[in-house]
Amino acid sequence: MVEELGDMHGATSVDTPMRADAFDRSDEEKMEIISQHFREIMETLGLDLNDDSLNGTPRRVAKMFVKEIFGGLNPESKPAISLFENKFGYRQMLVEKGIQVQSFCEHHFLPIYGKCHIAYIANGKVIGLSKLNRIVEHFARRPQVQERLTVQIAAELKRVLKTEDVAVYMDAKHMCVEMRGIKHTQCSTVTTEYGGRFLNENVRAEFLKTIKD
Repeated sequence: MVEELGDMHGATSVDTPMRADAFDRSDEEKMEIISQHFREIMETLGLDLNDDSLNGTPRRVAKMFVKEIFGGLNPESKPAISLFENKFGYRQMLVEKGIQVQSFCEHHFLPIYGKCHIAYIANGKVIGLSKLNRIVEHFARRPQVQERLTVQIAAELKRVLKTEDVAVYMDAKHMCVEMRGIKHTQCSTVTTEYGGRFLNENVRAEFLKTIKD
């Protein structure tokens, strides 16, 4: 049952599953433990860690996991968001296209990569454009399922912008599909989340046309 869930890329929760003691250990403690375990994995695979090329790999992997690709697990890494008065009275949708997505499938710990397109209609406040990218990056930097990632980004945008008028469109490729299992390299996965006025067919069509142009 568990294996089938992973192969179907299903998620069990909108929130990333985390233990209550997830941050009791320091980053350095986590890196030390991960380094030890990854060394055991490499040795089990038959690799010679006395080789100069391999000797530092366990520590490099541990640092990468804790400080880089899974840094979004720590709520303290969530970007600080500043909103600004919409003094120019812009009332149309704002679209940020082609935001880079780099994440990891939580079922096989293989990369997910692609693009995310975001739109919102201001509710009296606007956000710095780079913060849209940072929100995507924060939620991507954790073991993920693409559907959950899409919903988490939309929920955070609604929260910080104080509006339901948000759209998220993600098109990504999964290395767990390309490198194992079916081993198909030409397909990608599209997920969407719409709220507020983007539930209107005409508004949604305008957004989709914009990101396709």
